[in-house]
Amino acid sequence: MSPRRRAGRKVFAALLPIILLVILALAGLTAWLVYGAAHPPRRAYLVTPEKFASLSDRGLKATEESWSNRDGTRARGWLVRGAEGAPAVVLLHRYGADRSWLLNLGVKLNETTNMTVLLPDLRGHGENPPVASTSFGTLEADDALVALDFLRGQKTQQGRALVGDRAGIYGVELGAYAALLAARQDKGVRALALDSVPDTADAVLASAVNNRTGLDNGLLRFLARLGTRLYFSGHYKNDAACTVAESLGDRRVLLLSGEDAGPLRRTTETLARCFSAQANVEVQTDLSSTGFTLASASSEEDEAYDRRVIEFFDRALRSAP
Repeated sequence: MSPRRRAGRKVFAALLPIILLVILALAGLTAWLVYGAAHPPRRAYLVTPEKFASLSDRGLKATEESWSNRDGTRARGWLVRGAEGAPAVVLLHRYGADRSWLLNLGVKLNETTNMTVLLPDLRGHGENPPVASTSFGTLEADDALVALDFLRGQKTQQGRALVGDRAGIYGVELGAYAALLAARQDKGVRALALDSVPDTADAVLASAVNNRTGLDNGLLRFLARLGTRLYFSGHYKNDAACTVAESLGDRRVLLLSGEDAGPLRRTTETLARCFSAQANVEVQTDLSSTGFTLASASSEEDEAYDRRVIEFFDRALRSAP
């Protein structure tokens, strides 16, 4: 063996422990990023139907419901029943929130329109979630489809179908992305109210990593993306919201956003140009308060926001097909 090769082997042998240490550190960092992002922070519900009813004289009658997802896991949600044959609407919260953030909107929607409203907890969210981790929109879209099937299976006391053949979905950020994916597969979803829509599942993941670390770093995002694909073993998809929107045809769509949504305001405005000519798209991206800040908004801002969403669903789902 030549002296040069012997010297090279000695250098490699000296560096090998450092290389292995770096690899282990990167692997540990990746696992920490993915686990933290896939398990959102949890907190007590802002309000429950029982507490809401005790604080109001509006006679809320919401029931706790549970059903099975396609992968055998369990899902849960609050069901607010409407008039027989009326449309149904599913409300999907953002990453890091839960169904209680949308309860007030759901109650107002039910009272104003007599539609049936379902408020599920997305995967990994809410108190003691039945599914521990979120998939940043991929499996949540499948869960939304099952939630719609659950609604269509509801009966009145006389055994007739509770909801009509038209449905809508409202979603914020993660919920908006999942709603868009679900609508692509379910033609019965005629109306979508989408607040601050990310352009991909990776964008939801990147935001979660940024919030967890406080850093907007390309290496961290790359490690999180790589680790997430390994963690979900092929069940993670990264469909572009624009491509999905192009396929939706003649739906009614309301796009909402504002300055408090950060870069999602821009992606939402971009998404408006992706729908086909057959779609009826309304865009309001100059809101002072969006679904991101409803919990801390003033009563006037909250009322104005809710009225936009409620009036949209009333127009979109009660109009003739």
